[in-house]
Amino acid sequence: MAGNQVEHVSELGKYITIANQQVTWERTIKKSRFIVSMTRVSNEEEAKEFIESINVKHRKATHNVWAYMLGNRNEVQRYSDNGEPAGTAGVPMLEVLKNNAIRDIAVVVTRYFGGIKLGAGGLVRAYAGTVVGGVEDCGLIERIQRHEVSLKVSYSQYESLAYWLKKHDHEILDTDYTADVIIKVAIADDDMMTFKAAVIDELAGQVEIVVGGIDWFEVPYPQRVSAKTETLK
Repeated sequence: MAGNQVEHVSELGKYITIANQQVTWERTIKKSRFIVSMTRVSNEEEAKEFIESINVKHRKATHNVWAYMLGNRNEVQRYSDNGEPAGTAGVPMLEVLKNNAIRDIAVVVTRYFGGIKLGAGGLVRAYAGTVVGGVEDCGLIERIQRHEVSLKVSYSQYESLAYWLKKHDHEILDTDYTADVIIKVAIADDDMMTFKAAVIDELAGQVEIVVGGIDWFEVPYPQRVSAKTETLK
């Protein structure tokens, strides 16, 4: 097993990861099957358990190459070429995660050799490209720490508030229709004072604002995934 550390700082309170908890995607390159399996993880133990589960599932495969990246500042970065020529498999997989700032994830690319050698450059493209294909298939989300804020308004003000929120790119998490209407949104701690003042001003004070605790929220992250590595720029 090999490993490395890089100076790649993620902003605390937010990070990018895959949209689904677990993903499988497959393609064939010159008669070799490349199957990427990905999962979200929160620690190394989970990453290692996932890798072992794929090793068992694909125990007859030629290679089960893996990489994972964890931590608020991507402190944990590990990979294995699993028998492929050094630097042609696990490294480019890790670089795809690193270059696209995807974290708290474990990835295994399983290869069933089809009889045609790909060469060093071909292997790098195959392993990096398979990870990219799997990520693009499932999509990315941004996990952000936000306060859940409840905005209680009358029915007559509901449409106006909903329009204002959409106009200012505040995603509505939920809407409760009771005696009044309660709209829930996620707001960053640093933006709270400005947000509250703007809502009060927009509704001429006719709103009740309740700020909840901080939690993680997931929002779509429409980023094109890059397959660039140190070998193939």
